[in-house]
Amino acid sequence: MAASERSIDKQVDMTSSSFLQKFRLYETRSSFYMIGRDKNRTSWRVLKLDRTEPTEVNIYEDSTAYTEAECFDTLRRIHEGNRSSGGLKFVTTCYGIIGFIRFLGPYYMLIITKRKKLGEICGHTVYGVAKSKIITIPHASVLSNVAYSKDEKRYKRLLCTVDLTKDFFFSYSYHIMHTLQRNLSDKVERHTYYESMFVWNEYLTRKIRNNVKDCMWTVALVYGFFKQVKLTVSEKNFRLTLIARRSRHYAGTRYLKRGVNEKGRVANDVETEQIVFEEAQDGNPGRISSVVQNRGSIPLFWSQETSRLNIKPDIILSAQDPNFEATRLHFENLGKRYGNPIIILNLIKTREKRPRETILRAEFANAIRFINKGLSKEDRLRPLHWDLHKHSRKKGTNVLAILGRLATYALNLTGIFYCQLTPDLRGVGFQNQNPSTLENNNGDGSSYDLPSKDEIAPDLAVESGNDSKDATEGRQKEATMLQKGVLRTNCIDCLDRTNVAQYAYGLVAFGRQLHALGLTESTNIDLDNPLAEDLMGIYETMGDTLALQYGGSAAHNKIFCERRGQWRAATQSQEFFRTLQRYYSNAYMDAEKQDAINVFLGYFQPQPDKAALWELGSDQHYNAARFLANSVPENSRSTMKRSLSESSILSESSAAALGRQGCAEKDEEAKGLSDSAPEISTTETAMIAASLSAPPPILEELGLDDILENDCFCCDGHGEQCTCAAFDMDWVSSSGNSCEDESYGRSTVVRSFETIPESTKIESEICVVEPDSSSIKLNSEAISGIPEGYVRWVMDEEGHFW
Repeated sequence: MAASERSIDKQVDMTSSSFLQKFRLYETRSSFYMIGRDKNRTSWRVLKLDRTEPTEVNIYEDSTAYTEAECFDTLRRIHEGNRSSGGLKFVTTCYGIIGFIRFLGPYYMLIITKRKKLGEICGHTVYGVAKSKIITIPHASVLSNVAYSKDEKRYKRLLCTVDLTKDFFFSYSYHIMHTLQRNLSDKVERHTYYESMFVWNEYLTRKIRNNVKDCMWTVALVYGFFKQVKLTVSEKNFRLTLIARRSRHYAGTRYLKRGVNEKGRVANDVETEQIVFEEAQDGNPGRISSVVQNRGSIPLFWSQETSRLNIKPDIILSAQDPNFEATRLHFENLGKRYGNPIIILNLIKTREKRPRETILRAEFANAIRFINKGLSKEDRLRPLHWDLHKHSRKKGTNVLAILGRLATYALNLTGIFYCQLTPDLRGVGFQNQNPSTLENNNGDGSSYDLPSKDEIAPDLAVESGNDSKDATEGRQKEATMLQKGVLRTNCIDCLDRTNVAQYAYGLVAFGRQLHALGLTESTNIDLDNPLAEDLMGIYETMGDTLALQYGGSAAHNKIFCERRGQWRAATQSQEFFRTLQRYYSNAYMDAEKQDAINVFLGYFQPQPDKAALWELGSDQHYNAARFLANSVPENSRSTMKRSLSESSILSESSAAALGRQGCAEKDEEAKGLSDSAPEISTTETAMIAASLSAPPPILEELGLDDILENDCFCCDGHGEQCTCAAFDMDWVSSSGNSCEDESYGRSTVVRSFETIPESTKIESEICVVEPDSSSIKLNSEAISGIPEGYVRWVMDEEGHFW
């Protein structure tokens, strides 16, 4: 073993010694005693929980650090002192406290009784929960009748439906709830990191965090996805880690949590981090790189009512937020977390027989336009719209290659995080210290601010053991690179299409990460490269995991299957059954799943004199009604039940807007929005590119003008440049007119299923594509004789799943 590796292992062990990692729980008639020790068995601590109160829990921490002999001597004395009541009894071994919870009667303690190693980040182990246990705190002799009531038992069963052994992970010595860049840049106190949006047991740990000085007894659970693999390129080994962190804010299931809430939190909000790490060898410092992207529901007030009769429920767009305050709050939060620019990749449909996704598309465009008016040029949102569903059905279209070019554009704006890790830096516990060489000297105590764009990378460079300046390449590798800004991707569910786009982004970033680590000479990884296949498999697994959590089934991976050359009949059969699985879960299972999430996160806290959780009805309706009661004027509610044919959204004056893409009412507005995103048309590329902070040649070099194919060129006399070009990438108008009146989607509530009057002409909105009869026949044969009509009902109007 190299000297540097021995030094690293020694320092990691020293770091681990400051964290309790294994515990033994004992009980007497009056108390629980938890004994915790560090990894090296050098420090032993004692925690006492009182069992005499039927509805309270009193926690006492012994501040003394014992040796092993001293600790067991203490236990012997406790046993002797309680011999008359049964003495001290061993209960179980555990690996951390998840938290404490109370329903109507006693308090319960949740503990981890078995763990599994998932991987390492810079020498810090990441674990998953393999087994957990719930323990009643009060002794049976002091429990009241409420502890045995039907409601208490039902709440307890409901809590147990949250399967902690699936997709929950934690680390004793690494801030797994934060990105690598933040862990190396910001100093975070151990109490405050439980307040992270990605720590799911924040509510459960409040009681103990308010009573003890340190958080060494509890573990911070993150929910989402963690996968680490060892790969090789050019006979060099490295580790690839993919982490998905699901937000606990506005968390829930597919149809019960949609859109945004009044605080700017969106449903299905997931942060994805891709880390590439090179092991230190021969005394050289290890190198590490990460890149972060985000997915989340469209940040508008919209919902879908769960239906057991309709596999595609109606989209309901509410109008309680005319100034898009919640949408603005959402993007402000993204800016605080990641910096600017914020690039929005919107993958929803641009044409439908019946307006569904297109309703949200237009309103989202309105929201971005409205928000950008109040932002500086540098801080404006940069929206990109690309109909993945439409292009994935075009023969000869390489969807992944096109998404790769869009990812290249985004990465040119945000960059990636990269730094060198010396043995000293790697061994330091991130939860205890902040590496001064990467410190953010803001002086304001802020936890999210990143270095400004004006800061120079060499000024933030990590100290190198050699400090060599012989080669330019070596100096570049020593410099620290920071990611500034983020790509936010969405479709309707932010599951299937979004996962394909995130893989394309991850692949482009992967090439740059390997190049930064000095493992490859080129920054590009071809789609046929085995590394691309390895990465696709990991993203596919992540997509399935996130889809099961939010949607109830694995993801639709048609594009990945086609890329691997999978038999088309097998793919269609798989997609069909996943659709049925998702439908069944949404219609029959999600209500109870949502209730369990609300209890686990503390969003619903049972009270004896209040209605039980299962008596409140739909979670989505509860949230919507609460907001409408506080925010929507009475005259606005009168539009809630108006049919689409009656509403102003399809009046004679604005019906054609459904097939046109948002023209500005003023030249000043047109100029403002054109600054916020890349030009789409071939004739105007240079003009719009010049308004971006990125260099103008980027768009041409990436071939975005070829991708966009004049899709959004406005020639209807709305000024030199229609503002729609700053948003849409493929709103193809059959008449050559693709401008949209700004009144579309405003000040009303739209139900997408309503019949459109025949007199309303929206030909430019509708793209009729005849279904491939052979593929439908193939489906019927491949799915064991299921009626063709049922297959068509499950699939969309054109006979396809997307």
